Amino acid sequence: MTEPALLPVLTRIADALERLAPPPAPVWDLAAARLFRCDSADLSLTPAPDYPLPVDLLLGVERQKRVFQANLDRFARRLPANAALLWGVRGTGKSSLVKAAFMEAAGRHPDLRLIEVEAEHLTVLPRLFEQLRGRAEAVVVFCDDLSFEEGAGSAKALKSALEGGVAGPPGNVLFVATSNRRHLMPREHASDDAIAAAEDAEETVSVSDRFGLWIGFPPMDQPTYLAAIEAYAARAGLAAPDLERRALQWSIQRGARSGRVAMQFIRDLAGELGRPLPF
Repeated sequence: MTEPALLPVLTRIADALERLAPPPAPVWDLAAARLFRCDSADLSLTPAPDYPLPVDLLLGVERQKRVFQANLDRFARRLPANAALLWGVRGTGKSSLVKAAFMEAAGRHPDLRLIEVEAEHLTVLPRLFEQLRGRAEAVVVFCDDLSFEEGAGSAKALKSALEGGVAGPPGNVLFVATSNRRHLMPREHASDDAIAAAEDAEETVSVSDRFGLWIGFPPMDQPTYLAAIEAYAARAGLAAPDLERRALQWSIQRGARSGRVAMQFIRDLAGELGRPLPF
C-alpha cells in the first residue's frame, strides 16, 4: 500500500484508539472550597458554599451527633473509621448532621473536604475513589437519600468502591450516606424473573453490611420539636407572643414533627417579620 493510501487507514486506527483510551484524570483544585458537588460525566468538581447551620442547633439527636462526630473526628485525624449510614424517617436531620458536623470538624482540620455524589450516579464511585487515593486531603464522599430503585447495578458499584479491589479502600476517603431505609431496599421490588429479583435484593441488602456504622433517627416528639422552634427563634432573634401555638398548628398542617418542619416554620416566620436568617 502506498504512503498516501496508508494515511487514512492510520488516521482511522488512531481515532479508534483515542476513543478506547480511558478518560484523562480530572484536574481538581480542592483548595477552592471545603464542599464540592461531583459531576458524574467527567468527575469534575463544582465548589459549594459552606453549610451555614451550626451543629449545636440540631436538637433531639444528641446521641446521633456524638457517635457521628466521634467517627468523623477519628477519620480527620487519619485514624481508623467506619463508613456511616444514617437512616430513619424523613426530616429528622440526617443530611443536616452530616454537613453541619463536617463544617465543625473542617474548622479544626484544614485538610478535610466533602464531595457530594448524587444517588443515581453511584457508578462513578470506584473511579472517584481511585482518583482520590493518595491525595493529601481527607475526603468525605457523601450520598444523600441513598437507595437502589433501579436494581443491583448501583449496589455493585458501591460495594466495589467500599471494598477497593485488591488495593483495598483508600485510607483518605470516608463514605457517608443517608437513607430512609436501613437496608436500602426499594419500597417495591417487582420483577418478572423471581430468581433475578431475589439476587438483586440480596445484592442490595449486602451493601448495608459494608457500613460499619449504622445511626438511626427516630421520629421527633412534641417537646423536642418545640425546643427546636425556640432554639431556632432565639438564634435568629425572632419573637412572637404565640410562638408555641403557631408552631404546633404548623406541624399539624404538615402532618409531621421534625427538624425540617421546625426550620420551615422559622423560615416562614422570619419572612413574615421581615428578618433575614443567620443560618
